[in-house]
Amino acid sequence: MKNLITCFFPIQFGIEFEPTLKTLRESGVIDKIVLVGDMECSIEGTDIVKIPLDNFNSTKAIKAFAKIVTTPFTLLYTKTLPLDLGQNALRRMMQASNSCGAGIVYSDYFEQKEGVLKPHPVIEYQDGSLRDDFDFGSLLLFRTEAFTEAAHRMDVEFELAGLYDLRLKVSQKYKLVHLPELLYTELELDIRKSGEKMFDYVDPRNRFKQIEMEKACTAHLKVVGAWLAPKFKEIAFSAGNFKYEASVIIPVWNRAKTISHAIKSVLSQEVDFNFNLIIVDNYSTDGTTGIIKSFADADDRIVHVIPKRKDLGIGGCWNEAINHPDCGKFAIQLDSDDLYIDNTVIQRVVASFYDQNCAMVVGSYQMVNFKLEEIPPGLIDHKEWTPDNGRNNALRINGLGAPRAFYTPVLREIQVPNVSYGEDYALGLAISRHYQIGRIYDPLYLCRRWDENSDSSLDIVKANTHNFYKDKIRTLEFWARQQVVREGEK
Repeated sequence: MKNLITCFFPIQFGIEFEPTLKTLRESGVIDKIVLVGDMECSIEGTDIVKIPLDNFNSTKAIKAFAKIVTTPFTLLYTKTLPLDLGQNALRRMMQASNSCGAGIVYSDYFEQKEGVLKPHPVIEYQDGSLRDDFDFGSLLLFRTEAFTEAAHRMDVEFELAGLYDLRLKVSQKYKLVHLPELLYTELELDIRKSGEKMFDYVDPRNRFKQIEMEKACTAHLKVVGAWLAPKFKEIAFSAGNFKYEASVIIPVWNRAKTISHAIKSVLSQEVDFNFNLIIVDNYSTDGTTGIIKSFADADDRIVHVIPKRKDLGIGGCWNEAINHPDCGKFAIQLDSDDLYIDNTVIQRVVASFYDQNCAMVVGSYQMVNFKLEEIPPGLIDHKEWTPDNGRNNALRINGLGAPRAFYTPVLREIQVPNVSYGEDYALGLAISRHYQIGRIYDPLYLCRRWDENSDSSLDIVKANTHNFYKDKIRTLEFWARQQVVREGEK
């Protein structure tokens, strides 16, 4: 069984890699072990090759790997921390690849975190799994023919997006197969909660990386026929007969600690048109209902809606609001624990619809704690959204920003998925297929992060459920855009 796999993994000064060497050698299927790193290494052996590169994820590294490998399979271990292979792990991955001709095989694994060993399941790869932070785990087995063929087609030199570019190109011709088996153990040092990790992809410090990822993804969409040119439907803003120019929509459940702040934030807005506030109270039990009623009794701009249905998520509550006869021409989002940054937000958002002729407007927001003090990463402005390529790049990123606002006739036509996670992202993708999405890059919104956020501390199963749903939304949109391109070519 020897001479089947060439394994590449990065080494780093001060981090022990001998345990990884040991487990690879004991697998009985490794031909060569390639240590990748710009450091002196005393490890020798007929099975050891050294490549003095300091960036494992670069195009240069991927092409260097492709020149070396002569075995049927290529294994990438993407971490520098110790790896421990499970029983017959690599044989099982090769077996899966051989049975269906997969270009990449990846698996579930055990995670050693703070001295505790826990299973870490990952999810199925879909056509829409285009986000660059898709969790494959750290061990990927490639069919070498797929690896080298894709590497030969890599015609842009990336510093940080090389591995991402590689897997997109592999996916164009081969299956990416997930084995739901715990095949290895890796060490995990990132102990942050899910709510602390979720904004990594829009951290301004990662801007260079995001630009590279966008270029790779855009090239992929063009190859697979899912890229849309910057041509959009015009909007006359004449549909419907609206009593109000704008409505702020707040779906709420059990936010007695914050709902009054949100309401006051809306009522303080200064505008030169009629607007109202529609609050959809989804059967709160903590006193929220009474707080809303007290505000509604004092201000006739507030519409307090308690739905007849009891099976509504956030999206379903939005449908109650946008289909309400008092909903305005433009529906503007505010979460029940957040605030507008000043009293000009609604005026600026509505003006942007007309100025940019768009069916949706997305602003920028400031990250704050419960006391409204700024926290990292600070301003989230989603600069990756550009007029010429924003709707294509939206298939790669995991969110579109806030606050979000919609031209109500378009939103009524689409309706909102009745879910409580990703409903806004689904809307953004569907709308941007045909219409321009306008942007305001100045901060309009204080996004409050605290322990009662619904996504502040998700376990791996819940996080996977959320990610799978967003990938499914991307997949459906990916297919829809391919159809748009095909119909346009007829």
